Amino acid sequence: MTSSSRKRVRAVTRLVPVLLAGALAFAVPGTASAEPYNGPDVASWQHPGGSGIDWFAVRASGHEFAMVKATEGLWYVNPFFVQDGIGMRAAGMSRGAYHYADVRESPEAQAAFFASTSFPVIGGDGLPPVLDIEDAKGLPPAAVIDWTRRYLNSVQALTGKQPIIYTYPNFWRTAMANTTEFSNYPLWIADYNGRNEPGPLPGGWRHWTFWQYTSTGRIPGVNGNVDLNIYGGGLGDFGSSANPFGS
Repeated sequence: MTSSSRKRVRAVTRLVPVLLAGALAFAVPGTASAEPYNGPDVASWQHPGGSGIDWFAVRASGHEFAMVKATEGLWYVNPFFVQDGIGMRAAGMSRGAYHYADVRESPEAQAAFFASTSFPVIGGDGLPPVLDIEDAKGLPPAAVIDWTRRYLNSVQALTGKQPIIYTYPNFWRTAMANTTEFSNYPLWIADYNGRNEPGPLPGGWRHWTFWQYTSTGRIPGVNGNVDLNIYGGGLGDFGSSANPFGS
């Protein structure tokens, strides 16, 4: 994912096409399908020149869910958040929102900012709230871990849902000192390794819930490159709570 002020530069390996064919067989709990559920995550970068996203085309191309950036820090609201949230709902997609952390500012205030911004758009039947934590801003691991703990506790109290943590392996192993404190939270891992599954997970996690496998995907309805993800299960009643997959 990206900060509002700049794109994070990361080494990206183009995904082998077989990934979206039969090589991946991650079934959602409670379903008979062996096909993976796929979906993009978007921010203002997917609206070049103010252009819109055709969420009906996204859904028709086989993408069942989507995540959209809502907020960053204490001041930034994605100007396309409401538009995209409404579009996802209208297209019948499972939908979620994420907050891009600024660990220099109050975690409690950021949790309140995110919850008050996202809930009216995503609604109570949306996916759990997501914390995008990938920039330590020069703070030591102990401070970033404390910030993360306080944010997660606050946003769960405000939304009534256990949050999802989005991160990438090297950040967690270094900036978070590979802490295992949060391994009971659902993990959304970014790992662009060109293989058919993420590499070894950090932080004591044994399973991933979402895998962001590329930042250079191209799909109908979205202008330009877009992050693409696979759902790996693990959210319990996910399928029944946020517009059932496969329906």
